Amino acid sequence: MAIIFPFTAIVGQDRMKRALILNAIYPQIGGVLIRGERGTAKSTAARALAAILPEIDVIEDDPFSCDPANPASFTEDLKRRAAAGEQFKIVRRKTRFVNLPVSATEDRVVGTLDIEKAIQKGEKHFEPGVLAAANRGVLYVDEVNLLDDHVVDLLLDVAAMGVNVVEREGISFSHPARFVLIGSMNPEEGDLRPQLLDRFALCVDITGIRDPRARMTILERNLAFESDPVAFAKEWEPYERALTLEIAEARERLPSVKYTQRDLATIANLVASLGVDGHRADLVILKTARAHAAFMGRDAITEQDILLAAELALPHRLKRHPFQDTEQAMAVLSEKLQQIEQQAAAQAADSQQPPPQPDATAKKAKRG
Repeated sequence: MAIIFPFTAIVGQDRMKRALILNAIYPQIGGVLIRGERGTAKSTAARALAAILPEIDVIEDDPFSCDPANPASFTEDLKRRAAAGEQFKIVRRKTRFVNLPVSATEDRVVGTLDIEKAIQKGEKHFEPGVLAAANRGVLYVDEVNLLDDHVVDLLLDVAAMGVNVVEREGISFSHPARFVLIGSMNPEEGDLRPQLLDRFALCVDITGIRDPRARMTILERNLAFESDPVAFAKEWEPYERALTLEIAEARERLPSVKYTQRDLATIANLVASLGVDGHRADLVILKTARAHAAFMGRDAITEQDILLAAELALPHRLKRHPFQDTEQAMAVLSEKLQQIEQQAAAQAADSQQPPPQPDATAKKAKRG
């Protein structure tokens, strides 16, 4: 088995790593698009993320990796077998990393139904596709901007719903398809259509690191990994295990993370003030903020969580002026959020009502 370069050994690119971790904690966020020049660790980070995700329980002979603890998500076949009283053998395995090739067709992605067998024998036979293999794992699409628009749209639909439904000639089959969706692209090779770009929940623009010391560290770590991958992986194993545990704990904490009406007002005012179309951005920011709060060990979101979430959810949705780069857009975003926070505090003071406080059980942040 090939040894993967450790996620925690990647130098810099903190915003990219944060976006990946938050999607791993809460896949319903809706995926992350990484845009950047060649050689900026996009593919390395995607593969490394899958390697540190907690192991999962699956039913031994189930090609769809359904969650044994969630019978409601079972396929029709599993539900039938469970109803007949069958005792499933549960096994534990690593989270899968599934790489979708640019040449993939719709049938290869969603799977195929054998119509002839269904008509002649009345049997519903389904050949699983990429989405079945990716369920409860990581689905990576390199050069997503070169993939057929229809296939990209289909992927984003399934990522949002968590279910893959295949219909042919009046016959349908469905299976769970909940995965961490990661897309990467080099903008020099063409961009995604705005409609598709908006449907990626988070987007990170990355460039090569300019700091000479950091570049030296990159050289040293890559040479050490190439020289002895086993020893290098062993050296970073404690950091990898620690991050795996943090992700697992954050997943457990996530359902209890609370938010207030003031938090919702902050998000809504921020997005509206920046002229962002639609309401997808509001929902993404709230989900991402909750995931970040869970990762930091808190039971309620804070303004810091909202700002960090907005930095990942809004840059690709902002209507930029000509020659405005990403850093300028982020500066505008931060300034807008500060203004909204000040307005909310002033309104609370005018009404002589204290702003809503986090739940008393809120825990101190682990970091930052």
